[in-house]
Parts: sequence; C-alpha cells; structure tokens
Amino acid sequence: MKIGLIQIGANEEKEKSLALAEEYITNAAKSGADVIMLPEMFNCPYNTKNFPVYAEPEGGPSWKRMSESARTCGKYLIAGSMPERDPEGKVYNTSYVFGPDGKQLSKHRKMHLFDIAVKGGQHFRESETLTAGDDVTVFDTEFGRFGVMICYDIRFPELSRLMALRGAKMIFVPACFNMTTGPAHWELAFRSRALDNQVFMAGCSQARQNSGYISYGHSIITSPWGDVVGQMDEREGYMIREIDLDQVEKVREELPLLKQRREDVYTRVQGV
Repeated sequence: MKIGLIQIGANEEKEKSLALAEEYITNAAKSGADVIMLPEMFNCPYNTKNFPVYAEPEGGPSWKRMSESARTCGKYLIAGSMPERDPEGKVYNTSYVFGPDGKQLSKHRKMHLFDIAVKGGQHFRESETLTAGDDVTVFDTEFGRFGVMICYDIRFPELSRLMALRGAKMIFVPACFNMTTGPAHWELAFRSRALDNQVFMAGCSQARQNSGYISYGHSIITSPWGDVVGQMDEREGYMIREIDLDQVEKVREELPLLKQRREDVYTRVQGV
C-alpha cells in the first residue's frame, strides 16, 4: 500500500487553499498513492479567531470538493481537518474520511483541544472557539482497519491504544505542530505511538509559512518497530511511501506487547 502525505499551508482565501489541495491530491494519486492525507486546518489559517469564520457544516462546500477529489481520483482521502459547525452552532476541528467512491467513510472531531502556555514559547487556546469531540475513530478499507486522530490527540497514549485494540493497523494524524513543540516532540511522538501500539503512524503537517502560526512541517511515517519510514522537511510538497501492513502482525508475534498487557492489574488501579 502506498501512502501520500500532502504538506501545504492554508491561504486566507479558502478557494486558493481548496484549489491547491485538489492539485496535490491529483498529483499524489497519479504518483500511485492508495491513501492520501492532507494537513490539519488545510483550508483555514491556524488561528482561534478564524475557526468560527471559516466553519462549514458537514456536507458544505469544502466537504463536497474533497468528496469529489476522492471520487475523481478513485483513492482513499483523509481530508486533513477543517472547522465544522454543527446545527447547534458549535465549532469542531474535524477530519473527514472519504472512500474511492467519494462517499464519507468516517469523521473524527479533535478530542483533545490544544490549550498550552509554554514559558518563552508557544501560547494557544483552541477552547476559545472550538468544542472537543468524544469519539474513538476507526474505519475499514480494502487494506485493513485504520484510525484517525488530529494533532494534539497524539500526546494522549490512551487514544491510540484504544484504536489499536479496536483493530487499527495504521493511524493517520493530520497535524500542525509549531516551532516550539515540533523540534522537541514531533518525531518522538510518532515513533513512540508506533512502538507502543505496534502500528504504522502517519503525520501530515502544514508546510512552514512565515506569517501567523508557524508550522514545523516534517510530515512523517513511522513503522511498528519505531523506525522512520519517511520524513519531509518544512517546505511545501508531497511524499509517497510504500508500506507493508503485514509488518504489524510480524512485529506483534515477535514482541507480543499487546498480548502481555496486565489488564488484571490495570483494572484494579484504574481509579488512581
């Protein structure tokens, strides 16, 4: 199976962001990618005040454009994430997943909101305008079962473990780490979650831009053994890597971590 990661930035004009995404999806598909992923907030400049302004309902214009891209190319598409407004007016950071027929397979609303204050570094509060989701998101394809989470979700190991226990062999992560957290934790997080759960991990970042929120870039794929299969730099572009999902079962047989979990003990201490 070939994975295509598209590393682009968001433009203030949504139409330009969508057109750029469509161009890269087409190019990645022509290059042989079976599953294609866009970055977090690919159609909205990453700023809390922008999320309600750019928000659309499920089935809105951006949703339709991504559905059509998946259908036209005949590929699976994890359409990064975009601001979603529900009927009650709540805004979510949402990733839609489309099948090769353009139909929506699944969606994930970011569960852990990025509220941080690093002394001398990054300050950000997604909760100012976003609502947290509460679903563990897995979906089935002809290649196997996959999971999807968004950016900050990767820092909470319980979520990826639940996905692995529900059968996910690969977890896709549209993301946008910044220049404080990226150099320190980006590769470490993806290698750790892959190693912990013996799954492939794929992180697709925005390309680095010199205005507003500055993304780290470095879109990445890591293996069940914790190796880096491929990693980009900070610039706009896309990466195609072939992976063998049989490696998941091979690693789990050789190092049976999931079978050796002490659930009897974990149950006794879960209230701590």
